[in-house]
Amino acid sequence: MKRWPVRANEGALAAPVVGSVLAGIGTAHLAASYLAAMHRVLPVTFCTVFAAGANGRIETISAASSYGNTAERTAERYVAERFDRLDPHMAWLAGRKLPKRPQLWLGHHRAEEVEDPVYRAACYGDVGIRERASVLLLLPSGQRAAVSFYRSLAQPDFGSADFTLLEAHAALLADATTAHGRSAVAAREAAEPALASRLLGLSLREREVVGHLLAGKTAKEAAREIGVELTTVRTHQYRAFRRLGIRSLKDLLRGARA
Repeated sequence: MKRWPVRANEGALAAPVVGSVLAGIGTAHLAASYLAAMHRVLPVTFCTVFAAGANGRIETISAASSYGNTAERTAERYVAERFDRLDPHMAWLAGRKLPKRPQLWLGHHRAEEVEDPVYRAACYGDVGIRERASVLLLLPSGQRAAVSFYRSLAQPDFGSADFTLLEAHAALLADATTAHGRSAVAAREAAEPALASRLLGLSLREREVVGHLLAGKTAKEAAREIGVELTTVRTHQYRAFRRLGIRSLKDLLRGARA
């Protein structure tokens, strides 16, 4: 696992790449736009955009994959189980002293370097991800963000040429992410998948229960994992569903796929 400061880029970026990145600002397709842009120069499988405020509240979450909706489902679980607290990049940014001006780094780690087994399985092992390369941003206000690109087990390792390309586009991605966070649309709902934004209004225990349900576990299995009685899980599930405005597990899963 490593991180290093981004060097200033004086070269011109390809217009189609810039256009694709900027097209996502203020929309619900931020990560998809970034993924499409970087596909022009860099073979990757997933893209995620995670941003948090100075108070630790998740403000932006967007995800996209080159196949299906695996990344989006994983992002829903990331929010539900507050994996941002275990995310090595986000945790590292949260622990840094606030800078006087915006700071940019590149970060890289492999799946096996992630310490927490639950987080590692959910975001890497279970979805076939080998490694992650990220643009990391820390603002003087305390806001922090990670724009990450992932390679699957079927793809080659990130190499020096890949990091050079990502570094050249780091400022563009960071500026677009900051602009997205400031937009009126993002402030309402487009910065997050619809269900994920509502999950943030649940209690920690309610999010934990919903996270297990989204992962495919039954209420009984969730109770065993959490270490509480089944009736307790049912109570949290009922309260969570009421707050989310849904009536059944089918509604919850449908919302995760939307």
